[in-house]
Amino acid sequence: MNDHLDTLAPEPLWRHFRTLCNTPRPSGREQAILKKITDWADARGLEYEFDETGNLLIRKAATPGHEDAPGVVLQSHVDMVSQADSDIDHDFERDPIETFVEGGWLHARGTTLGADNGVGAAAALAILEDDALTHGPLEALFTIEEEASLVGARHLAPNWLRGEYLLNLDSEFRGEVYIGCAGGNDVKVDHDFKQVEVESNQQVLEVSVSGLVGGHSGMDIDKGRANANVLLASALWALRDTGVQLVSWSGGTMRNAITRDASATIVVPAEAETLVGETLRAFEQRERGLYQGIDDGLRIEVTQAATPARQALSQDDSRRLLAVLAAMPYGIDRMSVAVPGVAESSNNIGVLRLEHGHLHLGAMVRALNLDSAEALNERFRALFSLIDVEAIAGEGYPGWAPNAQSPLLARFIELHEREVGAPAEVKVIHAGLECGIIGAKYPGLDMISFGPTILGAHSPTERVELEAVEEFYRLLQAMIEELA
Repeated sequence: MNDHLDTLAPEPLWRHFRTLCNTPRPSGREQAILKKITDWADARGLEYEFDETGNLLIRKAATPGHEDAPGVVLQSHVDMVSQADSDIDHDFERDPIETFVEGGWLHARGTTLGADNGVGAAAALAILEDDALTHGPLEALFTIEEEASLVGARHLAPNWLRGEYLLNLDSEFRGEVYIGCAGGNDVKVDHDFKQVEVESNQQVLEVSVSGLVGGHSGMDIDKGRANANVLLASALWALRDTGVQLVSWSGGTMRNAITRDASATIVVPAEAETLVGETLRAFEQRERGLYQGIDDGLRIEVTQAATPARQALSQDDSRRLLAVLAAMPYGIDRMSVAVPGVAESSNNIGVLRLEHGHLHLGAMVRALNLDSAEALNERFRALFSLIDVEAIAGEGYPGWAPNAQSPLLARFIELHEREVGAPAEVKVIHAGLECGIIGAKYPGLDMISFGPTILGAHSPTERVELEAVEEFYRLLQAMIEELA
């Protein structure tokens, strides 16, 4: 599948990306793609090893005469976010990603593309097989479960990497180079509510929110996009005086993706069904106005449920829970003073489930400063304590403190202007690049991050600009020779 990728330039990069597309690799299921990579390394006689977590490190000796050059680590992650449109039947553990080219961009059909960070991983493999390239000692680090709380980087083996420079290949805007990123933590809620029997005179309804753009919870959090879990909570809170009771809830699959659709099953007294419809139509009209030009596809629908409901949360528990869910912090919390124009802290309500009375919530807090993350954590704790439910903040991971005086950065800026004809914009990103965690484990590493333009990451609208990939790979080749 995806034979057309072999016709794109640069050929070695796209050939490896084709392998990545044809091999399912959701977070936590990277074994198949790692096996293909190590088989490839065996065939080329390259040295490699795994750490205890499952991260893969491939080493390539320097070009003869360049053994004393500083070592370079090419770093990427092999897992991808698994998101599909609601009308697409795709098994991310079995099915390949189907791609197509349109208007100079590579897309996937109804699913995430995996250019984040498949293009970076493919570029590293292409560099390793380029025997015409002059280079010092090379290492290619392929981490796992980056999209699931940065697991691979957080458990990266110490005293393993030998290089002096690290090139992170996980940025997503052409013409930019990143020297800092946010840290953060996950917030989880797991609680069992007592259920009551549904009375015979109650109507079972399904309320859904759909048609949202979604996106990356770091890169896109400043764009004001709606979150389906947040919208659905507000919509159901608007029904609080109808006697509404919650039966179930399903919204989102990844805590680092802005939720695009969510649905809940509710019961209301039969005589309240008309009021429910009127209230939700008015709510939809208001929200469509508020998100005009941002989420123009927003839809809120109510239909009769296909199956009956036997149990639900009580009216009192439903009301209290909906009040808390509607009040949860979402989006940018505050902007940075130290780095103007960059978010200091934010939160995303990525996953919300209610099944058989069990509530599960997965939120992702991002912050340049972990004190800012803790302030958001405290708000979650305080809010859920109002209904005697515990919100647990996971272990925080550090951000990547900017170093504007980095010698590696200075050399990249000079090279970018020479190769592209324009200076690179130096940026700090409100997303969790692995550099912060790796830098904490290897404080002597000088690091930068750059990559091609990828839009819509973490959503089925994900796409990568073909021309930007060519430029990115040319810069990567030139940078490695520059450091040799």
